Amino acid sequence: MNPVEHYHDWLRDAHAMEKQAESMLESMSSRIDNYPDLRSRIELHLTETKGQIAVLEEILDRNDISRSVIKDSMSKMAALGQSIGGMFPSDEIVKGAISGYVFEQFEIACYTSLLAAAKRAGDTASVPALEGILAEEREMADWLLRHIPQTTEEFLVRSETSGVEAKK
Repeated sequence: MNPVEHYHDWLRDAHAMEKQAESMLESMSSRIDNYPDLRSRIELHLTETKGQIAVLEEILDRNDISRSVIKDSMSKMAALGQSIGGMFPSDEIVKGAISGYVFEQFEIACYTSLLAAAKRAGDTASVPALEGILAEEREMADWLLRHIPQTTEEFLVRSETSGVEAKK
């Protein structure tokens, strides 16, 4: 494969990754009842993620790149599995915040690589849009990292209080 082919393949991967993120964020947001700051930030990032999907679709269309139905479907199935697995632990909210941070770091690495590939492939028109997505992923990762201690503390207080739901 040449650099352009790799770039196109990685754009399809990014699209599938964002579709997975959309499914995970929707699932997580729907299950958060007692942590309004976290829920609010997840809902904001869900809106950003939907915008990112639209931006990636514009880039795919502009470059005449077909979407990978298989990758999109597999990523949605992976997100479903992750959300179902997250429903059972009593500390779901803490593990969800940690997992969200890890996923954001994965996205940051992917977009960092994708930017280098866009430049090498000569798709300079897409660079500002990809930089914008990267900035949103960094902001979300930073927010999660700053708020993991607060979420953990809130969970611990709720979990030791009789009759109070701590899980979600």
